[in-house]
Amino acid sequence: MLQAFSIILLLLVYLSLFFILMGMIRPVYVLWFLDRGNRLKVIYIYGVAALSFYVLYHLLSIV
Repeated sequence: MLQAFSIILLLLVYLSLFFILMGMIRPVYVLWFLDRGNRLKVIYIYGVAALSFYVLYHLLSIV
């Protein structure tokens, strides 16, 4: 069960990094839920998500 959760976390890390790349091209693609989006918001929202998923993945791999 923990192995499946770690795979899901790693998938979420890669998905967040993909969204960062897409947001650098066109921020509207990934920030559709905001009125106005810019590249700094893309880095902030999806960067925090990617970093937190990455930390959780490594904390889970220690257990």
